[in-house]
Amino acid sequence: GAAMVARALWALLAALRAGWCLLPQSGYLHPDEFFQAPEVMAGDILNLQVYYPWEFLSNSPCRTVVFPLMTSGVTYWVIKSLQQLDICSSCINSYTLLVSPRLLFTIFSFILDYSIYRLAPFWGADPWKALVLLAGSYVTLVFYTRTFTNTLEGLLFALLMVLVSSRKSSGRSAEPTSSSLLGVITTAGFFNRPTFLAFALMPLLYWASLTVDSQKSIKTLINDFLKFILCACFTAFVFITADTFYFTSMSLDNLYSTNKSSIIDVIVQLHGKMVVTPFNFLSYNLNPHNLALHGSHPRVTHFTVNGVMLFGILHILAIGAGFKMLKKYVHQLMLVRWCCRGLPGLLVHSEGSPILLLFYFVPLAFLSLFSHQEPRFLIPLILPLVLFSASPSRTVKWKLLIVLFNLLGALLFGCLHQGGLIPCLFHLEQLIHSPASSSHPQHYTLLFAHTYMPPRSLLNIKKTDVHVEVIDMAGAGEETLCQTVEQRASNFTCSNCHIFIIIPGTVRAKITKCGVSFKNETLVFPHLSMEDPPQIPVLSSGNWRSQLGLYILELNR
Repeated sequence: GAAMVARALWALLAALRAGWCLLPQSGYLHPDEFFQAPEVMAGDILNLQVYYPWEFLSNSPCRTVVFPLMTSGVTYWVIKSLQQLDICSSCINSYTLLVSPRLLFTIFSFILDYSIYRLAPFWGADPWKALVLLAGSYVTLVFYTRTFTNTLEGLLFALLMVLVSSRKSSGRSAEPTSSSLLGVITTAGFFNRPTFLAFALMPLLYWASLTVDSQKSIKTLINDFLKFILCACFTAFVFITADTFYFTSMSLDNLYSTNKSSIIDVIVQLHGKMVVTPFNFLSYNLNPHNLALHGSHPRVTHFTVNGVMLFGILHILAIGAGFKMLKKYVHQLMLVRWCCRGLPGLLVHSEGSPILLLFYFVPLAFLSLFSHQEPRFLIPLILPLVLFSASPSRTVKWKLLIVLFNLLGALLFGCLHQGGLIPCLFHLEQLIHSPASSSHPQHYTLLFAHTYMPPRSLLNIKKTDVHVEVIDMAGAGEETLCQTVEQRASNFTCSNCHIFIIIPGTVRAKITKCGVSFKNETLVFPHLSMEDPPQIPVLSSGNWRSQLGLYILELNR
């Protein structure tokens, strides 16, 4: 009966994951969910006006183009083809531009569920209990349905764990682990995010130890490791070739358009330039000054803040179990001294599965070496944590706390966090492409202030169109903001010009001090800006809806 309930609950949560993606989710987690793939591909494939982030600039690219092409690129090519074939006359709009890549990632997220189902028996976990823990986590519902490179990193980590855990607990080999696939996945993960090596370290060491202990001949062992190295090198060659072709083509376009050189001269300038994006990524991120530009955090942030923010009580319980394991291991070493009889006790797949704790804490420790620490960097760790937590003796008394924690996380990050910006872009896209605007050309100036970076692609504007201007003021101060608004207002001369200011309700008062008036106000609710949070006394007053909203203000002539 309990198993049937768990299966039904997992099916319900899986349906929620897909349905909420299609709804769609309004929460905006981080600019990277747009600017590491969809925004770039919308510019390349759909020829839309976009903002190319610094990681994709051709002088020193830090991101591979392979995964963006295989995910957002494929979905945008599909909707473009459907529109060109007249199967769907208006396939390209803000909704499909947002949802189609997310839907592909949501489908991919079920690789996690498959991995949990395969791995649970091996690691001594209850399969359906683990699946419910996974599917009910807001990390799965929100982060794994978004177009982050961290999401792909988590999926590749899951596949790696499935491959290295293909042996029976009795020691009898099921299917021999494919060293070729391990080489491909490890290298692909490295090119996706070089931090993948931190996640891959323990699975690869575990595979290597099993391979050495398998009593194979020396020749077979050498063949396994050679296959791994050769497939890793071949995969790296594919990525380097694709990236070199893409970024060299971008450089060709830029040089030819700016220098007006002959195409032969441009090719000569770029001849022999090989693009290895992970090396550029590492050289940039190993510089403390560069990391400080993105925000510096204490080294313990992942352990003390981000782990709790993502996984709640499961992270705390894992830390407690880790200390107990460490204490037991030290006690064993003290008892047996140099005798190794006590060592295998740490590595057995029984009560608590200590190796799963290593799979969890070793990547956590490596990522903590860097000063820039964001919660999303840890989302691949949900797999070993869920497997560890799903043993029959764990999490039973914490059910209510786990449910409440994930409900709060889903509400905060899936709905509230910067939640007005995406609906705002949907509204502006409809306004810009309305029949009235099409029949009488209008000019629109969209000024965003104190919001996350707006993805221009969702406005669905072709590169050839010049009637829309997007100005991102980020977190500009009151004086700079007013200067920009007043300057735009003073140049407000044409009869078909419209200037919109998009600003959170918490800083709405700053605009009123700029000496301008507005003829239209639209409030998009809800919108929570953690950079400009609402004051608690104001929330308790009747003005709470304004404080938790995003304003679209149309400047009066």
